[in-house]
Amino acid sequence: MSGWLDGPVLNVLQKGLDASSMRQQVLSNNVANIDTPKFKRSDVDFQAVLGAALGENGGALSMKMTSLKHLPGLADGSGSGIVTDQSTSLRNDGNNVDVDREMSNVAENGLYYSSLTRAISSQLGLLRSVIK
Repeated sequence: MSGWLDGPVLNVLQKGLDASSMRQQVLSNNVANIDTPKFKRSDVDFQAVLGAALGENGGALSMKMTSLKHLPGLADGSGSGIVTDQSTSLRNDGNNVDVDREMSNVAENGLYYSSLTRAISSQLGLLRSVIK
């Protein structure tokens, strides 16, 4: 019976919830450090995190070395998906956190999380109707 809950659709939705939760933690860390000097904002490369969670290598083709003189590719996918923005600085103390941008990202992430929970609820509702 637990095999019904291990379907590919529910698995993808669960990994999406995990990635959205990670992004929420990163965004809340940005807001918490809004007054910290030299703090640089971070964000989550959502597609990289979800692809790594699903065992994909980002949708890219695997690299093949045909000569010993070729440089090896980065196909291991060992990154966490958290990217720090070092390029900008909004204030003189080096901090680059914009509270309006962060709060809009939090709202966007909340909508995404809500849509995933609605999709999971719908999938479980389908299973419930099949069982009845």
